[in-house]
Amino acid sequence: MRVLIAEHDHALYAELLSAAEPALQLHASADPAELAHWAGDCSIWLGQPDLLATVLRRGQTPRWLQSTWAGITPLLAADLPRAYQLTRAVGIFGQVMAEYVLTYILNHEREVLARLASQVERHWDNRPPHSLAGRRVLIVGCGDIGLSVAQFLAPFGIELYGVARTPRPLAPFREVAGLAELGRLVGLADYVINLLPDTADTQDIFDAALFARFQPSALFINVGRGSAVVDADLVMALREGYLTGAIIDVCRQEPLPPRHPFWTAYGLLVTGHSSAPTQPRLMAQLFLDNLARYRAGGALRGQVDFARGY
Repeated sequence: MRVLIAEHDHALYAELLSAAEPALQLHASADPAELAHWAGDCSIWLGQPDLLATVLRRGQTPRWLQSTWAGITPLLAADLPRAYQLTRAVGIFGQVMAEYVLTYILNHEREVLARLASQVERHWDNRPPHSLAGRRVLIVGCGDIGLSVAQFLAPFGIELYGVARTPRPLAPFREVAGLAELGRLVGLADYVINLLPDTADTQDIFDAALFARFQPSALFINVGRGSAVVDADLVMALREGYLTGAIIDVCRQEPLPPRHPFWTAYGLLVTGHSSAPTQPRLMAQLFLDNLARYRAGGALRGQVDFARGY
């Protein structure tokens, strides 16, 4: 069985897969020309959506493509073929994403940056700390990663609320409402965490009208997609005090242009799309699990519905 590996870290992926499945014939590269040369002989592709989108544009199509990203936006372009099975990376980002979210929630509660500023000023800062117990966290996007984040936060005594495509009971959330209820729920939350995928329904939903409904003390964390946020509206909302701060990991354009207002916006921290990088060992395990399912003709984990966009 021939597998095309399109990854910047392709050598490590090839090493991991060869050790587990020596019979696999692997063609690995990060060069689009080399990938296109081998693609026609490989029915299975594994790799980054941005690299594999370039191969699809050259007229090659796999039977099954396993993305190494949770997001598959580059593969959803209107000019690309869709006559193949596409799976996205699932089940491997929950722990690291939850650690990222908890890091910045705790930093906010303990006012770490303010205490650092006090140290620079040689000011003894003995203000009392806050606790996570009783804080309300709204997770917007209750899929695989959102649920993992919620399960990670639950033991801290946090009240968890969620927004999903379909309202439903889901532990450990107190409530999971539909997207139409987002405006109501942001008004209750101390922390609003965006984990929505990039679809037509989720673009620009965090706009001036929504930010105006936030609690002034709320912190917004965007680890979903940059397209969900109207950048200028967030900058204005921070300036006007509609919310106290924002942690922005994902942006519409990456890397963020030097003149973008996020760099200098009051109360905003940019973390450079570092929240949950793909870990090759976990990704290789997911691919091998899906490969066994593929060979057996079973359902694949992370199967993408092209019409839905995830």
